[in-house]
Amino acid sequence: LQKELLKYKQEARNLQGIKDALQQRLLQQDASVLQLKQELLRANMDKEELHNQNVDLQRKVEERNRLLAEYKKELCQKDRHLQQHQTKLDEMLRQLSEASYQQVDLERELEHKEALLAHCMKREAEE
Repeated sequence: LQKELLKYKQEARNLQGIKDALQQRLLQQDASVLQLKQELLRANMDKEELHNQNVDLQRKVEERNRLLAEYKKELCQKDRHLQQHQTKLDEMLRQLSEASYQQVDLERELEHKEALLAHCMKREAEE
């Protein structure tokens, strides 16, 4: 009986050792699970923050696109005005050019008439 008792005590010690090892392993796994839960929580918080940033950036992009559309519209209007002014300027330059040609013609005519007048006056003075 004593041999059996010693055998069972030895077996009990072995089982106690196995139990202690399993409890230690269970504690380690619990710590790992806790750490993974914390990491998951952090990851979810980061994901939520990134989602919020994405929404904010999306809003900013939409606002900038709206402003860009407005600027393009204004630019088109200014281009039309510029084109109108360019057309008016071209017409005025054409008119100015015509006026210059007329002025040159009138100046030649005036010089010719002055020369005729001078010639007539000279002839009259000689007579």
